[in-house]
Amino acid sequence: MNKSYNTAAWLLHIEEGIARGPYSPDWESLTRMEIPDWFREERLGIFIHWGPYSVPAFGNEWYSRNMYLQGTPEFKHHVETYGPQKDFGYKDFIPKLRAEHFHPEEWAELFKRAGAGYVFPVAEHHDGFQMYGSNLSPWNAVEMGPKRDILGELKLSMEALGLHFCTSSHRAEHWWFMGHGKEFESDVTDPMEPGDFYWPAMPERDNFDMESEPAPDEVFLTDWLIRTVELVDRYQPELLYFDWWIQHNAFAPYLKRFLAYYYNQGVRLGRPVAVCYKHEALAFGAGIVEMERGGFPDAVAFPWQTDTAVAWNSWCYTDTLEYKDSRVIIETLIDTVSRNGNLLLNIGPMADGTIPPGDRKILLDLADWMDVNREAIRGSRPWKIAKEGPTGERSGSFSEEAKNYTEEDFRFTTAKGKLYVFLMKQPESGAVRIRSLGRKNRPEAQAFLEHVKEVTLLGSNSPCSFEQEDAYMTVKLPKTSPGGLPAVLRIEQE
Repeated sequence: MNKSYNTAAWLLHIEEGIARGPYSPDWESLTRMEIPDWFREERLGIFIHWGPYSVPAFGNEWYSRNMYLQGTPEFKHHVETYGPQKDFGYKDFIPKLRAEHFHPEEWAELFKRAGAGYVFPVAEHHDGFQMYGSNLSPWNAVEMGPKRDILGELKLSMEALGLHFCTSSHRAEHWWFMGHGKEFESDVTDPMEPGDFYWPAMPERDNFDMESEPAPDEVFLTDWLIRTVELVDRYQPELLYFDWWIQHNAFAPYLKRFLAYYYNQGVRLGRPVAVCYKHEALAFGAGIVEMERGGFPDAVAFPWQTDTAVAWNSWCYTDTLEYKDSRVIIETLIDTVSRNGNLLLNIGPMADGTIPPGDRKILLDLADWMDVNREAIRGSRPWKIAKEGPTGERSGSFSEEAKNYTEEDFRFTTAKGKLYVFLMKQPESGAVRIRSLGRKNRPEAQAFLEHVKEVTLLGSNSPCSFEQEDAYMTVKLPKTSPGGLPAVLRIEQE
């Protein structure tokens, strides 16, 4: 089952959008794009992985691939729970994605309360199911499953509360994502045409080899381009996120055409847009650098984003989630912002549209912390010094880990002429010594330190007593919560 569409008409539409300018499909032009100003203000976003994979709620969001990969726990679980894949395939989960308890207005209120400024629901994951209405494929949430425009409803609800609407496409990986289903008798071996749900189900090779074969062909790449243009035409996201396989060399000419179209659309609508990308999929400067579950060891000069999840082991809801402690999430936010980055925090709703209690608890804990400390995060910039103390950050994607911060670990941001110092571990003694704020310890901070007027612990009404010495600044805190979440000092100049 597939819809037919006029490929030539779509390609003409795309070329007309490119021709309007000012961006053209080459890196020299595309690297002149400007990241939207609000992105550096709204330091926290919410990612949402939700789709048919939320129905089995087993393993992770790669269930659609792994249930066809013989020898995996997902394969075994699927056969034991639902029967052979030839009788019950991945497509048969779609009617069970009912979303009967999906209330987008409540989601928006919760995300805003948690301190988020933007939201990134996944439009289409590797499985190929569109969580939005489409004229290109019937395999979408309006015609199947929930029979609701999930993406459209989220856009309306988020924007009604002033949240920036963004979305992501993981379609690139669909080239090979269902390929293991052709290795034995399953519903993936049923006859298929271009555009069908499982199509093209090509063999899986070394996915990190960006010249791997078989490379995506012109039919798939053109379909990818048209689907992505339809997505931005319909929903006009302010940011678009691409997952990692978009870096395959075969995508490059199609990707440049899409960027020119999308960036020109932003100009035409009077609303700057940008693409978040991983690895080296784009020329530097043509979008926002994305670091999955990782980051940079120190502050960098350019805005960037890390995406991570409330759980260590999955991006979607499962019944075996290994939740992070709320403290870990808050520490990740602080570390990221101090290094000039944004945190895109993922949650995974249940198939019925309920936000699981574990996800909700983390969001509410984050809300309580942000109620007190928001001014040190939202709208902040890196200071001359990003961090102090023995606990550092590993570099690169997939480098995240829980850390044991000490009383000597501090992180810094600045906003509106004020300096913010994050106490990564509140002290037992009720006082902290900050070496970076010593009169003669860090020459790059000297000008600021000569004019300190007041030090305040956010959430407290009373200024802190402090003393500046050559080697460090000592600050006595009005209250301490040893073992509590990171606290923040606000330092003001005369």
